[in-house]
Amino acid sequence: MLKADVLKFFGSKSATAQHLDVSPSAVTQWKDIIPEKQAYRIEKITNGKLKVNPSLYNKRK
Repeated sequence: MLKADVLKFFGSKSATAQHLDVSPSAVTQWKDIIPEKQAYRIEKITNGKLKVNPSLYNKRK
């Protein structure tokens, strides 16, 4: 899942952080591809409107 897509969906870093119950600085530290654990949480929170792309994470392993 791409950070840009998540920020666009939630509207801001602070709104993203609030929905995930993390600090805004945690969101700031994400790279272009967000952490896999957070991606699955976001997929659940958004009821599948944002989806995990497993191929993004398979390349990193």
